[in-house]
Amino acid sequence: MPLGASSHIRVARPCRDLAAAERFWSGGLGLRVVHRDPGGRRPGEHALLMLGWPEAGWHLELVHEAAHPVEPRPTEEDLLVVCLAEPVPAGLVARLEEYGGRQVASPNPYWNEWGVTIEDPDGYRLVLCARAWANTPVE
Repeated sequence: MPLGASSHIRVARPCRDLAAAERFWSGGLGLRVVHRDPGGRRPGEHALLMLGWPEAGWHLELVHEAAHPVEPRPTEEDLLVVCLAEPVPAGLVARLEEYGGRQVASPNPYWNEWGVTIEDPDGYRLVLCARAWANTPVE
């Protein structure tokens, strides 16, 4: 299959605590566990948690190696943006906070105007955007 619109995208990140991440992304946002591997069968093997919506063309891959953990190093511009095409539900924000997230202000005023930014337990940022994605070509 050539590279194109039907290519699946995997966003891979290191994770401090896979259980805390699963609570946030699955319990809070509603992603499903699409694959899990506890790792540790061979030296250097990572524990792995993949989350997403089964019908989506992307998923989030979180990895942790207990023997040699990689510390996540997110910046305030490392964003995973989910376009809702409607106002961000307060109940969703509350649930994300209940499951380990923390609402933060964005340094980019666009995201403060059009969405809500939540840090996950590793400090990576999820933006819930009230706008719809418009696939308009750039001229």
